Amino acid sequence: MSFQVGDKVIYPNHGLGVVEKIEEKTILGTTCGFFHLRILSNDTTVLVPVVNVDNVGLRRAITDEEVERLFHLLGDGKIDNHANWKGRFKDNSDKMRTGSIYDMADVLKSLTFLAKSKSLSFREKRMLDRAKALIVSEVSEVMRVKVEAVEDRVEKALERCFMMKARAQQRAATRPTAKPTPAKATATVTTSRAAAVRRQARAS
Repeated sequence: MSFQVGDKVIYPNHGLGVVEKIEEKTILGTTCGFFHLRILSNDTTVLVPVVNVDNVGLRRAITDEEVERLFHLLGDGKIDNHANWKGRFKDNSDKMRTGSIYDMADVLKSLTFLAKSKSLSFREKRMLDRAKALIVSEVSEVMRVKVEAVEDRVEKALERCFMMKARAQQRAATRPTAKPTPAKATATVTTSRAAAVRRQARAS
């Protein structure tokens, strides 16, 4: 993927940045291009090799249309939640490394939901805070609205998600167990009688 000076990009686990310069450097006899990114959250500069853009997951910031898709995902009532801590932490760590805002939304949903029923470990709490901060900062920049307004919208989407999840669980718990219909019951009895007659015939 190619970027130009002035492009707003997302650097996984660092957040939103701006391409300030593209230059070539020679390191250990090898010359290659580098993107100079200024990370907006802490005003630091990082260098990303041009050839390594895809590997590190550098991408453009989402569009206005993708923001709406994001909030739909945050409120859809679907939550991935592993009971096993090790498996859950690995899956969530992998999602955070992709740089995809939709993967981060999955992490935010699952860890926020989990935090309602148990205390998170220090590492998971830090991951939860990171996922939320990265989502909020990107949406705030894309929509050109204050961080507080985005945080409020994120909270409302999560509340809607958990409400839908609770309703689905309640429906599943109260769903009546299927009973055999009279026709099926009659067929079962008839089959059993026929089998008994066949056994009696063989015995005689």
